[in-house]
Amino acid sequence: MRLVHAGLAAAVVALAPQFAAAENYPEKPIRFVVPYAAGGTTDLLSRAIAQKLAEAIGQAVIPDNRPGAGGNVGAEIVAKSPPDGYTILMAPVSPMAINVTLYGNKLTFNPEKDFAPITLVAKVPLVLVVHPSVPVKTLQDLIALAKSRPGQLNYGSAGNGSSNHLVGEMFKTAAGIDLVHIPYRGGGPGMMALVAGQIDMLVGQVPTVTPMVNAGRLRAIAVSGAKRSPALPDVPTIAESGLPGFDATAWYSIVVPAGTPKPIISRLHTELVKILKSPDIRERLISEGADVETSTPEELAAFVRAEIPKWAKAVKDSGAKLD
Repeated sequence: MRLVHAGLAAAVVALAPQFAAAENYPEKPIRFVVPYAAGGTTDLLSRAIAQKLAEAIGQAVIPDNRPGAGGNVGAEIVAKSPPDGYTILMAPVSPMAINVTLYGNKLTFNPEKDFAPITLVAKVPLVLVVHPSVPVKTLQDLIALAKSRPGQLNYGSAGNGSSNHLVGEMFKTAAGIDLVHIPYRGGGPGMMALVAGQIDMLVGQVPTVTPMVNAGRLRAIAVSGAKRSPALPDVPTIAESGLPGFDATAWYSIVVPAGTPKPIISRLHTELVKILKSPDIRERLISEGADVETSTPEELAAFVRAEIPKWAKAVKDSGAKLD
């Protein structure tokens, strides 16, 4: 009996620092790592959430853009950060699922083991947009042009391994065309290059491309999801434009380093879900084309576990490779 009491006492002593840290959390600013450059969808979502989270917890939440390697640079920073709740990651589909297959043994972290999940944030369809100088108005026009100029047209993405890259490769395979991939360090730089006419087209997230489409500076050709986007209701899906069955959607989540105390995970989860369900944030994100969707940490873990083999098949079937 004494051994049992001793064991319980030891457990309480071991957990005491965690509960003490959680009770006073947060006591200093939180670093919110954004694994893509400023101006893209990942950045837009992160900044909207960071502002509200700061108001909710009474500490600054500082977005820190760390682009590179399809989101891997920023993800690795968080994976190797102290598990104390002061470094969190806006975790998109690429570093959490796609890159497991695309990078293979070059990946320096394990999405399932090196992170503690907090919540799913949103799912976002992608849009194929072209520069106005490209003489096409429909997906079939684009396919015909690409077939007449094999290897001459190019498309930009948010980087090797990004959902933009992979969906572009999936489109190439489905359409039977040859396009040259040009990776950028995030959706923002890629969008700037397209608007400047430096590239022909780009597969971008709805929130990133919609302002430029509405301003007439880009032409939207088709949406990658199974249904049209409320933000671009007149733009058909790739599936209804002649490639039936095509369906690919990006998603975003929030995670922290593995080993972060459960009370801190619970606090972050409560605050973030409350923010994502608040009318102003929800309306703002929906208006920009994001389908807000929250989860429990356990549901997010199961979701990521299911997404890795799903995107592994997509990577292999499309023939996507690192440039």
